[in-house]
Amino acid sequence: MTYDPDNIFAKILRDEIPSTRVYEDDETLAFMDIMPRVDGHLLVIPKTPCRNLLDATPEQLSAVIATTQKLAKAAQKAMEAQGVTIQQFNEAAGGQEVFHLHFHVLPRHEGVKPRAPGQMGDKDAIAAHAEAIRAALAG
Repeated sequence: MTYDPDNIFAKILRDEIPSTRVYEDDETLAFMDIMPRVDGHLLVIPKTPCRNLLDATPEQLSAVIATTQKLAKAAQKAMEAQGVTIQQFNEAAGGQEVFHLHFHVLPRHEGVKPRAPGQMGDKDAIAAHAEAIRAALAG
């Protein structure tokens, strides 16, 4: 399989589709999921093309996992969560829907189950969660 430069995350990287960006460095981008399974659900992607973990370079993986860890800590703090779930899917049979490497960061609260997938989130709530995570990143 080849990388599709018109996937939704590639379009977000090019600012062709709006997103609520939380963190960005030279190699990675973190932004809020518009269909959050939990409050504070965000995505971390490399800025360079790769379909998933199976075709990523060691450099892409190193950068994206470092950012995933940074954002997981910030999201846990910002959302006052007791834990964090990190999800990553590869190929359609593995549950992948967008074919650009990405990690889901889901702050988790004891006894609170994630919402069903595919439900649009409240834009104001997503913006507030993003701001809280940015503040946690800032210290």
